[in-house]
Amino acid sequence: MSARQRPGFPARLDRPADAKARPRATPTPVARSAPAPARDPMALRVSQAPSTPQGLGLDSQTVRLAMVHKLAAQGIRDARVLDAMGRVERHRFVDTALAPQAYEDTSLPIGLGQTISKPNVVARMIELLLASPGTAPGERMGRVLEIGTGCGYQAAVLSLVAKEVYSIERLRGLHEKARENLRHFRLPNVHLLFGDGMVGYPKGAPYAGIIAAAGGEAVPSAWVEQLAVGGRLVAPVARAAGGAQALLVLDKTPTGVQHSLLEAVHFVPLKSGIA
Repeated sequence: MSARQRPGFPARLDRPADAKARPRATPTPVARSAPAPARDPMALRVSQAPSTPQGLGLDSQTVRLAMVHKLAAQGIRDARVLDAMGRVERHRFVDTALAPQAYEDTSLPIGLGQTISKPNVVARMIELLLASPGTAPGERMGRVLEIGTGCGYQAAVLSLVAKEVYSIERLRGLHEKARENLRHFRLPNVHLLFGDGMVGYPKGAPYAGIIAAAGGEAVPSAWVEQLAVGGRLVAPVARAAGGAQALLVLDKTPTGVQHSLLEAVHFVPLKSGIA
């Protein structure tokens, strides 16, 4: 697919009048204000890591750095991931009552039966994604597709390690919540989509990376088709029907796909359609 057929950058707002009648992903800009001056998106309103910790309470860089030190102690090594995790304010993505737990290594409810993954899982999956043979060490990954926007936290982290992020959510309530959460950060390289994640988003393909926040018994064929040759997919899958989940890493090569199952994880089930 040619570049001229892809959505604009950032994607235009073009929602269907009846989402149930047209269950397609529709791109939504994170911010609808005038385009920001050309600059590195990493510098756009995502908390910087100053030489001297600043802020008070949950806004303090000290709080995030403590989380980053814990992630490093748990085995996260990629400096790109640690930097991004330390710069995104996780407490902005959870309900006020749960904010004091935002930097603990735990998952938290975000409504509609969904959760925000614990920091270690987010960092681990993004680190695996960046280890793709098609991404040079220390460099940003190219275009990434995220399946399951949730509250928008992982999309914000991905925006700091990828050149462009398309994130799709099937639950309208969460799609709207993510839009509101991410509005504060004004990230021009993040495009939010409302639609069925199981069919991916072919208009943005091919993707250098695909990452999923929901697990099924198998990876949808559409995801593999939309993954670029040299790209990597990271997603939870069931080891057996109805069984426990494990992280799957899939690399698409010129001769086919290679995959491996890693540690056990627990994610919400992957579902089709929109709601």
